[in-house]
Amino acid sequence: MDGTTASSTQLLRQINSEALLRFALQEQVFTAGEAMAATGLTRATVLGVCDGLVGAGWLEEVSDGGDAGPAPKGRPARRYQLREAAGVVVGLDAGEGYLTTLVTDLRGRGLGKRRKSIDSHALGRAGRVASARELIGQALADAGCGDDDVLLTVVGVPAPVDAEGMSPEGGEFWQLMNSGFAPALPGTVIVENDANLAAIAEQAQEPSANVATLLSGERFGAGLIVDGRLLRGRQGGAGEMRFLDVFDSKLVPDEGGSDGLGALARKWARKGIHSYGGTTSLRRLPEEGIQAEDVFQAAREGDPLAGDIIDRLGARLARIAVVLSSLLDIERVVIAGGISSAIGPVLEHARSLLPTDSGLPLPSLVASTLGAEVVVQGAIESALMRIRREPMAFLPRAARS
Repeated sequence: MDGTTASSTQLLRQINSEALLRFALQEQVFTAGEAMAATGLTRATVLGVCDGLVGAGWLEEVSDGGDAGPAPKGRPARRYQLREAAGVVVGLDAGEGYLTTLVTDLRGRGLGKRRKSIDSHALGRAGRVASARELIGQALADAGCGDDDVLLTVVGVPAPVDAEGMSPEGGEFWQLMNSGFAPALPGTVIVENDANLAAIAEQAQEPSANVATLLSGERFGAGLIVDGRLLRGRQGGAGEMRFLDVFDSKLVPDEGGSDGLGALARKWARKGIHSYGGTTSLRRLPEEGIQAEDVFQAAREGDPLAGDIIDRLGARLARIAVVLSSLLDIERVVIAGGISSAIGPVLEHARSLLPTDSGLPLPSLVASTLGAEVVVQGAIESALMRIRREPMAFLPRAARS
């Protein structure tokens, strides 16, 4: 066999292995016949490739009468399944004030989860990386795993991120957030914008061809999916919402620029308790201790200052929804993050302010159901999508031992 023939044979085997492994990643126990139907490969090829994947540590053969049920009469069908110990994936939400990490198996089943509050500005870049490394180690230990089990780690950061995982050098805050995680974390490491990961998580929940997912706690950031594709931009700046720094802070004083709804609720409440002329229950709270949740709760109880803040937040959200819908023809705007569970009154007011005479369909405004874990869930979904798309780019634990 000459070199060209050998190379062609090896490439064909790799293509067949990848096709079969993609099938295995989406199935439980399967037979050669089921793999043949899904991949179009012959029985001999399927059995040969399965044997190779068993030897590589990706698959394991299942004995008769296992999860697939009783075998038909005659020669027993050989059954296979993805090997549980092939590896795990890790998601990390590396926010400004917290770290959240989740470890799952290759089917997305949670194995270990940890969260901790941090002061990123006190820690600096190196401290953020060290804290992330420690937290992931704890979650892996909870899952009964170690670094060698990790195939892929996906990190979400509150900064624009380009296709190479880098953030623009001009932003000091962005460089702090995108701290240089790759060399220190286990497995192959991918860094992504947190709002983009939130959009991926929402797509997994409810697919939509044109949707904006807004992270709106401390800062506004949007994950934009247009015509079914995630928008990134030249330096990862699509969805950074920097236009708010011009329109709001310059043209509409005290509207907060790109501050998120949670930050603004807190800011306006703390300022309002000094200038508001009426009675408000928010004055009973320690000024520095007032949080967005306190404002939302007070509004539900009929507090007039809190109600005014809800109206201002709703007007702000309506303006943003109109801009996104006008520029990108967005059909749905999802408010995501920890604030989403309490955002109902703001959404209701924003909906009432959307223009009905524009001649264009109005975007629907909805709250995410994923809560504070939307970014880390998106990180896991992104990792699993990557492995399903290019499984042979990764080595299972057995091949690295």
